[in-house]
Amino acid sequence: MSDASRNRPRLGYPVAAVVFAVGMLGTTLPTPLYGLYREKLGFSEFMVTVVFAVYAVGVIAVLLLLGNLSDQIGRRPVLLFALGLSAGSALCFLFEGGLGVLLVGRVLSGFSAGLLSGAATVTVMEVAPRQSARRAGFAATAANMGGLGCGPLFAGVLAQEEPSPLRLPFLVDLALIVVAALLVWGLPETVADRRRPRLRPQGLTVPPEVRGVFVPAAAAGFGGFALLGLFTAVAPSFLAQTLGERNLAVAGTVVFSVFLASVVGQALTDRIGTRRTLPGGCFVLVAGLLLVAAALYWESLPLLVAGALCGGLGQGLSFRAAVGAVSAAAPAAHRGGTISAFFVIAYLGISLPVVGVGALSLATGLRTAGLVFSGCVILLAVCVGLYVSRKPPQRA
Repeated sequence: MSDASRNRPRLGYPVAAVVFAVGMLGTTLPTPLYGLYREKLGFSEFMVTVVFAVYAVGVIAVLLLLGNLSDQIGRRPVLLFALGLSAGSALCFLFEGGLGVLLVGRVLSGFSAGLLSGAATVTVMEVAPRQSARRAGFAATAANMGGLGCGPLFAGVLAQEEPSPLRLPFLVDLALIVVAALLVWGLPETVADRRRPRLRPQGLTVPPEVRGVFVPAAAAGFGGFALLGLFTAVAPSFLAQTLGERNLAVAGTVVFSVFLASVVGQALTDRIGTRRTLPGGCFVLVAGLLLVAAALYWESLPLLVAGALCGGLGQGLSFRAAVGAVSAAAPAAHRGGTISAFFVIAYLGISLPVVGVGALSLATGLRTAGLVFSGCVILLAVCVGLYVSRKPPQRA
């Protein structure tokens, strides 16, 4: 960090966290609305998961191509560009003209999230005073998960009683993006040595000295994001098709509960400590997945909510510990790229298993596909939890 960045306004990092949350809110805004699009456009449950996964593909593509862009040209230009892409995605949904337009909107949303995941996380941490480093770390991960969680809740509540449920959520989102863009102009720029970007595939930028921390942290992130993918892509359809619950506000609230529990888990991380939080979060995640499997088997809404809360808590514990460990170990010159590499692994977890559920549901039905998914992720989370218990990440 430059000398000029060491003395930041005390409100700098909360403002950066708000910008981060607004940007991420738009990425999950369509979650409770997929059923309406499905009825209107006549596509299958598998196509719902494809539309969702296209977003994740966009995230991963940007992280691989432009993961360290903010290290080169500065944080603020990248944040503004990401918000512009988010606005483009909202416009695609606002003037929806078919499945192709939805896919374009999701790709733009993925591009936006990919830029925000690395640049906004680092910005929140860098604009904070040194004495607020721990609170800034929580603010960054809470803004990420909180923004993702507010999207479904926000859309579900607005769409439930609105005569144009596919328009109002995106109009309000556009207004929030404008406010967030204005806030970005008030943030300090933390990159002193800016240079012309090199736009070429960079792969996973993980310095050798960070790999001992990165591997277990990324594995834990993969498992936790797989749970988030299940809820954001499939849970509303399960509620409507299996449980007969078609209230959009209820669907949005159930998905929101996962992310709310994640934020609570993140808040507990400092008290527990990274060494215990990573494996502990994985095992709490296992308990949540067992409850989700029970909810699918017995077709129970209370069990589904309990699984959302427990699984989200486990995801939050492991997620913040993982991001904090990776950020602390990464050299300043490569911090943005290293954080972006972490999110590549995480978004593989949020996309690949979900598409598998969609494909399997064509042959077995959504309920059976969800049970298979739960079993696979339980096995993964147990393995990761045992691994990080035996080999916790060591700071470089």
